[in-house]
Amino acid sequence: MTHMTGPMWMPTAPPTLGRLLAWHPQPLPVEPLVCLLGLALYGLAVWRLRRRGDHWPHHRTLLWSAGVLTVAAVTCTGLNGYGMQMFSAHMVQHMVLSMLSPILLLLGAPITLALRALPAAGRGRTGPREILVRLVHSRLARVVSSPFFTLPLFIASLYGLYFTPLFDFFMHSWLGHEWMLAHFLMTGLLFFWPIMGVDPAPRRPSHVLRMLELFIGMPFHAFFGIAVMMSSGLIVGFYAHPPAAWHLDPLADQNTGGGIAWAFSEIPTVLVLLALLVQWAASDRRTADRTDRQARRDQDAELTAYNAYLARLAAHDGPA
Repeated sequence: MTHMTGPMWMPTAPPTLGRLLAWHPQPLPVEPLVCLLGLALYGLAVWRLRRRGDHWPHHRTLLWSAGVLTVAAVTCTGLNGYGMQMFSAHMVQHMVLSMLSPILLLLGAPITLALRALPAAGRGRTGPREILVRLVHSRLARVVSSPFFTLPLFIASLYGLYFTPLFDFFMHSWLGHEWMLAHFLMTGLLFFWPIMGVDPAPRRPSHVLRMLELFIGMPFHAFFGIAVMMSSGLIVGFYAHPPAAWHLDPLADQNTGGGIAWAFSEIPTVLVLLALLVQWAASDRRTADRTDRQARRDQDAELTAYNAYLARLAAHDGPA
């Protein structure tokens, strides 16, 4: 297997913490531009809301920013270059992009923010806001947010990629590598979008069903990590020949990557469960408040009716 070479994006020295975190130039600066655009558009939408006097929670902005920064941390640094030469580095990219970044980005509620910030086009006209509303409630959105689509896609992005020739095929080129990184992020966003329940979605399952979807997917993820660690041979050929000067055992590095995949399944599970519990408690409070308000309105209506009844009696018993 021949690795691509090039001074712009292929590390030539063994990995160190400084090299992993350093800025890493690439043939095309796609990821830095996308990250900067994501931060800029979100900030512009928040500024638009506040300019007209509307409130937007600060924690949503922080969570979105943290999500974008996690994407940048694994795609714009030396980790991206080492991900082309070390299975363990690649697995860190995969886990962050598919399991951590999507959760943080979705907790930022970008669809809700866009719907509030974008102006309405007016009667009979179609603008960006109207297109977004139609897209969120479209048949396509219903299909891609269904667990019958998201769960197989989530599982296939592990087993179908690494245990078939697909991985070696895509890793032959920088473009294929970029496609895989985008695929990991999109797969995570589609999987966690209906589970998180923060933004509008075509389907709104109960909190119990969301937890069920989460617990169905996570064991497959853990089993994948265990299968990689237990493998007696290399599951992909691309990493079979690391630079000789690094003295890197590819099978041991693969074992490390499997351990990373296995351990990483715990992080998103805890984050999502905490988010769901907070949402559940808030939903119960809102339901209780609505019930109390309705009870007060019913009591007021009963009191008004009783007072009217007394007034009629008084009028009937009064002097003719």
